[in-house]
Amino acid sequence: MEFKLEGKDINSKARAGTVTLDHGVIETPIFMPVGTVGTVKGVHQKELSEEINPDIILGNTYHLYLRPQVDILEKAGGLHKFMNWDRNILTDGGYQVYSLSANRKIKEEGVKFKSHIDGSYHFFTPENVMEIQRTIGADIIMAFDECTPYPCDYDYAKRSMHMTHRWLDRCLNHLEKLPFKYGYSQSFFPIVQGSTYKDLRRQSAEYIASVGAEGNAIGGLSVGEPAEEMYEMTEVVTAILPEDKPRYLMGVGTPINILENIALGIDMFDCVMPTRNGRNGMLFTAHGTINIKNKKWEDDFSAIDEMSITWVDTAYSKAYVRHLFTVNEMLGRQICTIHNLGFYLWLVREARKHILAGDFNTWKNRMVKQMDKRL
Repeated sequence: MEFKLEGKDINSKARAGTVTLDHGVIETPIFMPVGTVGTVKGVHQKELSEEINPDIILGNTYHLYLRPQVDILEKAGGLHKFMNWDRNILTDGGYQVYSLSANRKIKEEGVKFKSHIDGSYHFFTPENVMEIQRTIGADIIMAFDECTPYPCDYDYAKRSMHMTHRWLDRCLNHLEKLPFKYGYSQSFFPIVQGSTYKDLRRQSAEYIASVGAEGNAIGGLSVGEPAEEMYEMTEVVTAILPEDKPRYLMGVGTPINILENIALGIDMFDCVMPTRNGRNGMLFTAHGTINIKNKKWEDDFSAIDEMSITWVDTAYSKAYVRHLFTVNEMLGRQICTIHNLGFYLWLVREARKHILAGDFNTWKNRMVKQMDKRL
């Protein structure tokens, strides 16, 4: 991996850069569409590459491990070939096991969990999660960590953070023994934890920075805490993480969250919100959010978004898309998903332009006001 800073905003900590990997160059800030099980839900790869055009997408280690299973991915030659995607992929370290609170047990060795599919039991350790991600073949792979819930008491957060650091050491030790599988390299990101406690976040950021990995991630945020606490923790951590490495804030968030965190020095984001909300009829726009299922759009024949970010924006009217949801047609969900992903990618690319132009903070403040509306 090569990371190059190309510009900084003078009135915030926002940065523009490039990350060069074996499957192409990523311009930052970047939003990564979530391709949970080898597909960005509801979007054909042709639309994804030509209309939404992300430099990188995300896959979920937990889900891919269960289905199609790592032996299938290895036979296919890795996830890129399996899903016919020739750009970059990032896989998480198994975050989803922490959503199985009633069906998983965490201990020092690792996490025992029950499959949400068939109830079978499995065990994730720092070592086998590295092996799984080697076999999946993502360009960026993540450490195995514990994502604490919110709220989380201080003692638990502290114990969990130290275990995450011990697990990181095990990840690094095991990675040294694992060769790359498909003729290209993989970059490894450790993850800062510490819940919403400043002193723990500082400790964790210092430990993660000391590892000297090619990039660094911040986890355990956007798990229910108020947005202001998220921004506060992000600011604490970005003040410590090295400037010459990309910074990835995991699982964030709304368009406003993304802009505010770019202003705090974050380079990379992912979130299911644009796809999940799109499937439920929620459209994000530069002027606010639209619930397309509302009756007010029944006879509104204007384009779903006059900005025409993707081809669907002016091809279909609000009335037509509302009709598709009313009659439960899949096309409505696809249209909204494509629009939302296109909007998210437009937003981070506009942020990049304004960082390089030197007026990001002014633009960001205006956009936050505009987007904080329900239309």
